[in-house]
Amino acid sequence: MNKDLNDLRESLDNIDNALIFLLAERFRVTQKIGIYKSEHGLPAVDEAREKIQFARIERLARDRGLNPEFAANMLRLIIDEVVENHEAMRRAEG
Repeated sequence: MNKDLNDLRESLDNIDNALIFLLAERFRVTQKIGIYKSEHGLPAVDEAREKIQFARIERLARDRGLNPEFAANMLRLIIDEVVENHEAMRRAEG
């Protein structure tokens, strides 16, 4: 294979590694948030916060030349997983 293609693929692999690392770190933080919410009787979903987050992510995506709808879909997937984790934590305590 072409060395340039291999170099590009290696760069892509490094980016994928970073994405997974960042997602894992994000979920570690959201787990702490879930514990806090559970201890303080807060709901798993904060709709006002989500609305702000979606606007921020869409704006950031647009500013970086990324499809804002794709970015919003990605964020929705992540948030849905976080909410499920928070609800599971609450069920385990109940």
